[in-house]
Amino acid sequence: MHRASKLQTVSKIIFVVLILIAGTVLLWAGNEGKGKYYFKQNCKECHTKGAVGGEITPMSKTQAQWKSYFASGKHNKKVEPLTKIMPEEQLRDVQTFLVNHAADSLQPETCGK
Repeated sequence: MHRASKLQTVSKIIFVVLILIAGTVLLWAGNEGKGKYYFKQNCKECHTKGAVGGEITPMSKTQAQWKSYFASGKHNKKVEPLTKIMPEEQLRDVQTFLVNHAADSLQPETCGK
């Protein structure tokens, strides 16, 4: 094989690998807008000021703390699985919203009412 054709082959392989990596990242990343909606619908009932779970907003934790929380997969003082609260796809969306608006993010947000 000539040097030029080897270079083309290597370039094609690198291109395919990059496409696969990008696709995997996009599949894992949640939808921030949906995450805010699911957070308001499923979490705010118990996590507002004066409620049983105490007030929690995206700014309640740093990005690393939110990632750690979701990695643990536990809720309610690590007693019940997060999937008891909502399906994994919705959890991924909520995680994206919370991480993107955490206390140390570029766009901290409280989530409103």
